[in-house]
Amino acid sequence: MTHYQMDLVLDDREQWLKQYYFLRGAFSVVWVAAAFAVAPSSAAIAGALLVLYPAWDAAANFLDALRSGGLSQNRTQALNVVVSLATSVAVIVALQASMNGVLGVFGAWAILSGLLQLGTAIRRWKSFGAQWAMVLSGGQSALAGGFFIFQATMPAVPSIANVAGYAGVGALYFLVSALWLTVSEWRQRAKRV
Repeated sequence: MTHYQMDLVLDDREQWLKQYYFLRGAFSVVWVAAAFAVAPSSAAIAGALLVLYPAWDAAANFLDALRSGGLSQNRTQALNVVVSLATSVAVIVALQASMNGVLGVFGAWAILSGLLQLGTAIRRWKSFGAQWAMVLSGGQSALAGGFFIFQATMPAVPSIANVAGYAGVGALYFLVSALWLTVSEWRQRAKRV
């Protein structure tokens, strides 16, 4: 592959990454809005949203891995797909018992998926901008997971709001990354003119 062809592949992947980050951020914003606006009035809707969140993460990681060279080249994301799908199933099971159990499942998931996101961001660091926000997001997710597990052991019954705050911070990181890539692209175009 020539240097020019490699640059085209990297430009295509960077465009995809920008769109992907905007999509992830937008989904999280909509999910958080639904969690605060609709879920409190319906346990069924809250449960569906809690199952949907890690299922969406699995689908998003799968799609990103495919667009970024395939699952074999993106092992952290391939593993994240499995972890997130297993989390959706575990949330379904935990919903039958208690919200404390659900929060504990989310805690374990936040730790694992955060560390896997951190690994993905570090791998992408040399090729793409905006990875500092994904590194922070992955690290903060792992820390939040530990806090969720601690909260799950408390007698107070948590609600979907506990997870919504976490999702809101995640949305912010994805949107910052997307905007950072957009501004970087504008700067590169300005230099070429």
